[in-house]
Amino acid sequence: MKDQNYKNHVRLVPIYHFALAIILLAVIVLAIINLISFIRHDRHILQPLIFVLISIALLIIAVLLRTFPLMAQDRAIKAEENLRHFALTGKLLDGRLTLSQIIALRFASDNEFVILADRAIIENLSNKDIKKAIQYWRADHYRV
Repeated sequence: MKDQNYKNHVRLVPIYHFALAIILLAVIVLAIINLISFIRHDRHILQPLIFVLISIALLIIAVLLRTFPLMAQDRAIKAEENLRHFALTGKLLDGRLTLSQIIALRFASDNEFVILADRAIIENLSNKDIKKAIQYWRADHYRV
C-alpha cells in the first residue's frame, strides 16, 4: 500500500459514494415527477405516493448504512487513542479533546501524539489543523 498522508488519506468507495448517490437521487426525482404528473392529470396518487415514500426510505437507509458503522468506528478509535495515550503517558486523554480531534490525532506518530494532543487543547485546533500539523503520518487503512 502506498504511504498515507494528509492529501491522500480520505477514502471514497466509488460504487457507494458516487453510483449509489446518483441512482438514489434519480429515483427520488423520478418518483416526485411521477407524483406531480398524476396530481396534474387528476389521477389516483396512491401508487406514485408509495414510490416517493419508498425512495425516501431508501435514501434514509443509505445514510444510516454509512452513519452507523462510522459511529462504531469512532468509538473504537476513541478507545484506541485513549489506550495509546495512557501507554505513552500513564494518563487518559484530556476530556476537553473533541471526538473529531481524537480521530485526527490517530494519524500522528507516537513521537508527536502527546505534544499534538496538548497543542490541540491549548490552541483549539480543528481536525484539519491537527492533520496538517502531523510530521510523521501513521496510516489508517481500515476506516471506510
